[in-house]
Amino acid sequence: MSTQTKQDDGTRDFHEQLKTILPRLRIYALSLTRDRDAADDLVHDTVIKALTGRNSFQPGTNLAAWLFRIQRNEFISGLRRRRPTVPVDTAVAESLSHPPHQDSGLVMREFMSAFGKLAAAQREALLLAVLEGLPYETIAEHTGVSVGTVKSRISRARDTLERLLLEGDSRQPAESRRTSLDLRDDEATVAAR
Repeated sequence: MSTQTKQDDGTRDFHEQLKTILPRLRIYALSLTRDRDAADDLVHDTVIKALTGRNSFQPGTNLAAWLFRIQRNEFISGLRRRRPTVPVDTAVAESLSHPPHQDSGLVMREFMSAFGKLAAAQREALLLAVLEGLPYETIAEHTGVSVGTVKSRISRARDTLERLLLEGDSRQPAESRRTSLDLRDDEATVAAR
């Protein structure tokens, strides 16, 4: 018998065995997909892959196991290709995203720089009033100045902070330059004692 005849017999035998296994492949495909049309497509894809790769099948081994493995792998590949996707509209996308954090760091750095340029008395009064929430009278007792002086320091501190933050003033810290208003505050404090 010639080699061509043996190959034809092997191919014919492969096709016959494949035809006999087709109903079992369809049942398995139905159990995987739970849909007739999808099962038919899966069996079709399995047969195409088997016919394409029949040279990799070793005669004398279990053809059914080989075909079921192809079918299972094809089903899993199909699942991966058709992973569920959710259309993301703008509102959902914005709710899932986070605002950039570097802006808040820059703002805080600018604030700390401007806050450091305030006079020490203004910083102290502003901190006690805003962060601690203390009334002006308590701040005046704590710092040993009059209530009017406390109000004046807080007002000037807020104005200076606003100017520094909006205009980006880069002058030296207020410690090194005392204004005439600061000197008047100190004189009024001494006179009040």
